[in-house]
Amino acid sequence: MTNHIQKPLFDEESQHSLAVAPDEPELQPPPMFRVLLLNDDYTPMDFVVEVLEDFFAMSREKATQTMLRIHTSGQALCGIYTRDVAETKAMQVSQYARECEHPLQCEVKRDD
Repeated sequence: MTNHIQKPLFDEESQHSLAVAPDEPELQPPPMFRVLLLNDDYTPMDFVVEVLEDFFAMSREKATQTMLRIHTSGQALCGIYTRDVAETKAMQVSQYARECEHPLQCEVKRDD
C-alpha cells in the first residue's frame, strides 16, 4: 500500500505570494483650451481692460498689454484652462459684454 500525500487544493501561503494588485490605469492630464478675445471696431478699450482684469485676474498693466495685442493683432490669448473652465469664462465674458451692450467676442480653441 502506497501512502500518497495529497497537496491541498488551496495553499493560502502561496496564494498571497501570487496575488498581484491590478494595474492602476495611467491617468492623462485633461486637454487644455485657449480662451481668446477678438478685436472689433465698437468695444471700448477700457471695457476690454476691465474684462481682462475681472474675468482673467490680470493686473492693470498686463490687461492693457493684452488689450493692445487684441487691437493690433485681431485677437489675444487670455488664458489656458480645462474645457469646462474655458467655456465658462467665455460664456461669462460674452454675457457681460451683451449686458453692457458691447459686441466683444470670446473664442475657445483646443490648445494643441
